[in-house]
Amino acid sequence: MTKPVFKRILLKLSGEALMGDQGFGISPEMLTFVAGEVRGVCDLGVELAIVVGGGNIFRGVKATSFGMERTSADHMGMLATVINSLALQDALEKRGIQTRVQTAISMHEVAEPYILRRALRHLEKGRVVIFAAGTGNPYFTTDTAAVLRAKEIHAEVLLKATKVDGLYDSDPETNAGARFISHINYMQVLERQLKVMDMTAISLAMDNDLPLVVFNMKQPGNIENVVCGRQVGTIIDNKETG
Repeated sequence: MTKPVFKRILLKLSGEALMGDQGFGISPEMLTFVAGEVRGVCDLGVELAIVVGGGNIFRGVKATSFGMERTSADHMGMLATVINSLALQDALEKRGIQTRVQTAISMHEVAEPYILRRALRHLEKGRVVIFAAGTGNPYFTTDTAAVLRAKEIHAEVLLKATKVDGLYDSDPETNAGARFISHINYMQVLERQLKVMDMTAISLAMDNDLPLVVFNMKQPGNIENVVCGRQVGTIIDNKETG
């Protein structure tokens, strides 16, 4: 019998994860896949919140490289996360999962505003809550938003979905000799400047003792494996490593 070791988790999905093998936009096949993975976790009775990025549609930091003002660019990026969140909500509800989207910037006709107590109530009722629009502030990434929301809702762990098996000491896509890291602490991530999340997100997680699991989203069953305590991906926490 599969038994979860966590009661409440937060899943961080990048916008790129929703592209699938496309170069841009949202892949219907990937939406269906993610919805199926989430369904499996919900069936275990785990309370699940999700933060989605917007890089498959618009990335604020990249826009600044061709002269766009950073605040405007980041606001556009926030709107991209809302598009992704609504698409994911539709896919989840097609799987019979009650889902609510809450946004950090007000758009009442599209989604609920982010209200912590309402989000907690949704989770207690078994609904999946998708947090959109980051923190609602420019200069903060959706990684930082994921850590912030995870602590606010008292999630026991943050799951960071990626396209690789976990954390490596260098980029495995450019270095065939990159070494896989199964366990590392936050201070080591900061010292080595490993690009798993931005430094603000890592520091916030470290200061608030939030464990992070980095894993391959494309491998079926991986979210359930993490939730059930099986060794998957890389664990990042405040514990000393050898």
